[in-house]
Amino acid sequence: MNSKSVLIHCCCAHCAAYTLKYWQEQGYETTAFWYNPNIHPYMEHQNRLEAMKVLAANLNFHLVITEGYDFIEYFRRVAGHETGRCSLCFDMRLAKATETAIELGIANFTSTLLISHQQKHDTLKEICESLAQHTGVNFLYADLRKRYSDSRHITKPMDLYRQQYCGCVYSEWERYTNKTIE
Repeated sequence: MNSKSVLIHCCCAHCAAYTLKYWQEQGYETTAFWYNPNIHPYMEHQNRLEAMKVLAANLNFHLVITEGYDFIEYFRRVAGHETGRCSLCFDMRLAKATETAIELGIANFTSTLLISHQQKHDTLKEICESLAQHTGVNFLYADLRKRYSDSRHITKPMDLYRQQYCGCVYSEWERYTNKTIE
């Protein structure tokens, strides 16, 4: 297992651009990983995935895409737990990242979610640390929130699809109604 390899769970192209660059600059061999059954509707998922494919081609990095679209499992986990949905979602996606890292012989994992001001950063970090403890895949932490604009500067000339909400139908509803699920 290459100790200088990292699997980076990617939520979207705009968060991925700088995150990948950052870990490459730290001397890591990076592999991007796409698994986001939380993103709805289906065409939103596909638009974000296509943007990731274009980014991978433009920046020349390896992108691993999980086959299928586990939206039914996602809804089974979060239905009735809407106020805690982010934790359940993070755990589902990042557990898949650690499984994939093990399969690919990658020693470390992290996520582009750590660049977003919209994510529950402390919760995300706690879940990743727990997964690392249970799987033996090392979690690489970096608070990249102050670098989000750098990521946007990288992707803006590429004219990639840019989403308007986190991804789940709950966040879409919150975004457009300016209400919060309680």
